[in-house]
Amino acid sequence: MEFDGEAGREKDGGEAVLIGADAVRERHELALGRIRRMEEEKTARKPWRAYFERTAQFILLVERVYGMQEAGRLDSLSLKEWEALNHALYADILPSAYEDSFANPSCAVRELGEDIGAWLSFLYAEIRSMIVFAFEGRLTDMTILEEVFIEVYNRFEEDEPDFGAVKEALYYFVSDYCDMTLTYRVRETLDPSLDFALSIIMDSDLTDLRYLYRFGEYISGTERSVAAFLNGLPEETIRRMADTFTEGYKKGFEVSGRDYKRKKTVQIRYHIGFERMIRAAVENFRAMGLEPVICRAAVGTMNRAAFRVNGYYAGPANRQYEYDHRYDQAVYFDKAFRERKLSVLQVAYEQYKELAAGYAGPAVVETFGGEGFAPQNKREAFSLSEKQEKRVISYASEASRIVDAYIPGSETSFTIIAFPLPEIGPSFEEIFGETIRINTLDYELYRGIQQVLIDALDRAEYVYVTGRGENRTELTVKLHPLRDPAKETNFENCVADVNIPVGEVFTSPMLKGTEGLLHVGSVYIGDFQFRDLEIVFKDGKTASYTCRNFEDPGECRALVKQVILKNHDSLPMGEFAIGTNTTAYETAVRYGILDKFPILIAEKMGPHFAVGDTCYSRMEDCPMYNPDGKEMTARDNEVSALRKERPKEAYFNCHTDITIPYSELDRIEAVGPDGTRTAIIAGGRFALPGTEALNEALERSLKS
Repeated sequence: MEFDGEAGREKDGGEAVLIGADAVRERHELALGRIRRMEEEKTARKPWRAYFERTAQFILLVERVYGMQEAGRLDSLSLKEWEALNHALYADILPSAYEDSFANPSCAVRELGEDIGAWLSFLYAEIRSMIVFAFEGRLTDMTILEEVFIEVYNRFEEDEPDFGAVKEALYYFVSDYCDMTLTYRVRETLDPSLDFALSIIMDSDLTDLRYLYRFGEYISGTERSVAAFLNGLPEETIRRMADTFTEGYKKGFEVSGRDYKRKKTVQIRYHIGFERMIRAAVENFRAMGLEPVICRAAVGTMNRAAFRVNGYYAGPANRQYEYDHRYDQAVYFDKAFRERKLSVLQVAYEQYKELAAGYAGPAVVETFGGEGFAPQNKREAFSLSEKQEKRVISYASEASRIVDAYIPGSETSFTIIAFPLPEIGPSFEEIFGETIRINTLDYELYRGIQQVLIDALDRAEYVYVTGRGENRTELTVKLHPLRDPAKETNFENCVADVNIPVGEVFTSPMLKGTEGLLHVGSVYIGDFQFRDLEIVFKDGKTASYTCRNFEDPGECRALVKQVILKNHDSLPMGEFAIGTNTTAYETAVRYGILDKFPILIAEKMGPHFAVGDTCYSRMEDCPMYNPDGKEMTARDNEVSALRKERPKEAYFNCHTDITIPYSELDRIEAVGPDGTRTAIIAGGRFALPGTEALNEALERSLKS
């Protein structure tokens, strides 16, 4: 990396390489020397002295790791030594210690004061990013964090600390270095030469579990167990997993009429522990002519997004810690910062436009089976003001337009597959085998059955959906009129390509005429298990919503808004689908994991509804054809249709699926223009001739 010697930022040029690197090292030595003296100086005033002493000790621990990495001494650590080091780096945010950690905003406010505690907690959370910077050898990133820590420390040596100056320093720390931190993030998502993780995956002895700790992430029993389990699988099974994954990626391009051979790179995102499968996938992608880019899930407030993981990762050391800091951008996200970040993003993509042009899209391995997370909403944690929420949303919209200009959605594709984690229970190994079976079902069989459903649905003006038992769902979903039914269809026949496994049929409904209540007794959205989720739609948009996760109705609505609506006041229904994978459902019932499957699989186990953009976001003008040759024309709705006249109003940059399981479903009826009602599902069973095979698994589920 080349640096600007004055500011420590990336810079193109020749002679600047040595000068810049030397300048950064000099700044680093000065900062490190100052931090080493803090404990003996004891000049910071109480009650803040403990914060600075403990944070300085943490920095020195990370510096020790950096020194060992640079000297090549980490490779000589035993497994026990690695475990001890990894635990030491993450110890104070683990649930057992978090109550008294300054990373906890509640502790910071309690110990350091209402006026400044949350801000110092923000700074410490940022400093914790140094762990991964040390492992990756990113000295500049470490140095700027140490320098801002010293700048803040100096303020607390004064008789009367100036809290306003501290907050200003933290604001400008984020803003001033935006052109470095954001630019590097753009590069690491596109540039295969940044091969820190790839080299670990491809060059390590994967039977020696010490390799897991070289990533720098928190490594728990989960990651160790998954890696050990995969090491015990036959090579044929690993190949089957990897082949299904990469073939799904290839099929995604084929069914959309795009050519991946014009591209150069694919970004792989996955959960640490799956390296043996990922290594095989890398070999497959390289055989396709695509070089993998494997970047870490973003760290640091500049690039981290609430409730979204884009990169490789391990299970969090503490979900509450991540939840507490999800809106740390409240520290700095004003109008000026929004404009600066957009400007930097534009320049960054222009700088790396050749890499962007070669990017084919992401290939994602998801996991499921972990314990559900019931967050605690803390008044001490930062939250976005109403103005900031709108700025963050508008930034996301503008940022998507910039990215789409350099990486057009019409030229890329993706694939997603999911596997269980050991936390799913004592039947983990059996469930893992069943998941492989589900991921490799006969898509030809499902394609034919799903065509029967589509033929009936294409004769409908709207679809009527009702729940049974305690499920109160009653929804009318309006469909687009077909101008030429012989050549057009409203539903895509989705088999195992981009979304593995099979199968579903889906559409983008019309908004006007889409009305009613969506109710689900229990559903996972990401890491969050929603209980009694209710969303009311009017003219196809969310009119009200709630759940029963908390006693306080206000907290319930806030959770739905944050996790499902992504802080939008209202979202349209972007998708209506009918899942057909009754085999997955029967497996879930048999093992008692109905509420554990991720939405990727759960959406195939009943009707599902997505709020946000349609499945064809920014690709509405690209023709899409079903296997029967008909064009899937329902790619738009009344909101996305605004993209040409009022593009800022056309997209929301989110798409959240919510599934009603078969057990809570009564009927799905296709209602024709003349009022004729055709049962697609009745009493929770598929009702059309030709779909009987789907009911076999449902009947087996009753006996489980």
